[in-house]
Amino acid sequence: MKQCIYIVVLSIFFTLFMGRVVDAEEKEIACLAEAVYFEARSEGLLSQLGVAVVILNRAKLNSYPSNLCDVVHQSRLWQGNPVRNKCMFSYWCDGKPERITDSDAYERSLFVAKMALNGITIELIRNATHYHARYVKPFWSTSDRFKRLGRFDTHIFYLDTKAK
Repeated sequence: MKQCIYIVVLSIFFTLFMGRVVDAEEKEIACLAEAVYFEARSEGLLSQLGVAVVILNRAKLNSYPSNLCDVVHQSRLWQGNPVRNKCMFSYWCDGKPERITDSDAYERSLFVAKMALNGITIELIRNATHYHARYVKPFWSTSDRFKRLGRFDTHIFYLDTKAK
């Protein structure tokens, strides 16, 4: 709880008083917010921030694209379209259109995206590169290569120990 209050206070300070996002274009902010919205809109602040942290961490690694939109939309393509269930983030290739229907949830996602871009993180998962919902068990989650870092709401966060 103490960590959550700390994050909220810092995020309010950065968002209200700084009024800007460091090193991000509007399109990248929108892509990050889109991923937070579709991957964690019904989750709490910590889980949403965790999703954003994973995306930002991937963008820093050589194994992933450096552009946030490319990280979020990374997938196997066929005739220019993502192949169902062959994406890094499940919402992008689940066969459903990406329509934002809950404006309040999207505003929260945008707020979380800006928090993350301003350097707000969660110490426990600050290096996370992967996550999944607790009701699924991706093949990679049982590999020794992935170190479980923690869980917030229904999301479990991991570090790929071999990522560069």
